[in-house]
Amino acid sequence: MITSPQHNQQVAGIFRSIAERLGTQRANPYRVRAYRRAADAIEALEEDIADVAARQALEEIDGIGRDLADKIEEFLRTGAIQAYEALRTPLPESVKAWTHLPGLSESLVAYLYTRLCITTLTDLERLVRSHMLRTVPGFSGSEERLLDAITASQQPPIKTREEAP
Repeated sequence: MITSPQHNQQVAGIFRSIAERLGTQRANPYRVRAYRRAADAIEALEEDIADVAARQALEEIDGIGRDLADKIEEFLRTGAIQAYEALRTPLPESVKAWTHLPGLSESLVAYLYTRLCITTLTDLERLVRSHMLRTVPGFSGSEERLLDAITASQQPPIKTREEAP
């Protein structure tokens, strides 16, 4: 078995992570597939990707176009890919908590936040009331149950007698 040079493993790993994150965000499936194909091609290289880049031959690798070649060059220059760093930005805790609402999975919440810019419970409620959420792939719940849960989440907790002043 031939092992790929270290740069190849690093770039391929980043491209696979990008593909995974884009898939979670329900990005264009062709874009997701392009990152996966590029990762496979880079891992299969027997030569270090840095040497290929030095020869300005990145686009000769199957599945590597100008955009991905630019990302590889950025990695070789800086040790990071800015687009990947942006994708790694975690969801705010208040948004991540929506995964506990009925019918909302982690990938759906990430999609609503990153792609549809739904950033508050009020935004989410507005989306549900417009009946547009039912058109989003991955929503598996009842709009009515979700609205009830949103309303309950927005109300302040009821104080018990022990908590009352």
